[in-house]
Amino acid sequence: MNSKILPSIMCVNWLNASFDLDQICEKVEYLHWDLVDGSFAPDFTMGSNIINTIRSKYQNKADFHFMVDEPSRLFTSFNFQENDRVYIQVECSKNLHRDVVMLRSMGVSPGVALSPATPLSTLDYILPEIDRVLILTVNPGYHSQPLVIQAVSKIRRLSKLLEEQSCKHVSIVADGHVNLKTIPQMFENGATEFVLGKSGLFKNNPSENLDATIALLTSLEDSA
Repeated sequence: MNSKILPSIMCVNWLNASFDLDQICEKVEYLHWDLVDGSFAPDFTMGSNIINTIRSKYQNKADFHFMVDEPSRLFTSFNFQENDRVYIQVECSKNLHRDVVMLRSMGVSPGVALSPATPLSTLDYILPEIDRVLILTVNPGYHSQPLVIQAVSKIRRLSKLLEEQSCKHVSIVADGHVNLKTIPQMFENGATEFVLGKSGLFKNNPSENLDATIALLTSLEDSA
C-alpha cells in the first residue's frame, strides 16, 4: 500500500494508552503527534516528556504537527530522530521559509499545515522547500469535530496546484474526521496520507478499525 496511515496519539484512551498502542504500532510506520499550545488553538495536548516517554517504548517514526505560535522555539525539545517528519502551521510562523529550512537542517522532513479557511496562496514560494502539505479538514484544537466540507475541495485544488507547479514530490495529508466514510472522497481528490483519530481509529477496537482502513485504501489504490 502506497498510502500512509498516521494514528493521532492525542486520541488514544489515556486511561489505558498502552492497550491502544499495542494494537496498532506494529501495523504502521509513523505515529502522529499533535502539539497544541492553547494559544493558536484551544486546549493543550502532549508535551515533550510524554512524547519522549512513549517513543522510548514504541519505535515508530514520528509525524509531528506543531499547532503552536512561533514553533521554532520548541524544535529542540522533542528529540527529533532520523526520518521524523514535522509540519508547522503557516498561520503560526512569522518567517515560514526560515523555519522550514531550519527543520531540514535538523535532519527531519519538513511540511506545512493549513487550517480550513487558510487559502492555498499562503503556499506561494514555499512548495519547493517542503515534502508535504497537511490540510486540516476540521478546525484546529479538539478532536471529534464535524468535517468542514470545503476542505475536501481544497485538497482537489491543491492537487491541481502541485501538478501545475511540477511539485509532484509534495504529498497531501488529510487530517480531521478521517474515517471509512470520508477517506474515499479525500483519496479521489488527491490525498495520499491520512491522520486517523477518534472517528476513524480510536473507538471500540483500534486493531479492527486499522485493518478495515488498510483494506479500504488498498482497494482504492487498486481501482485508481
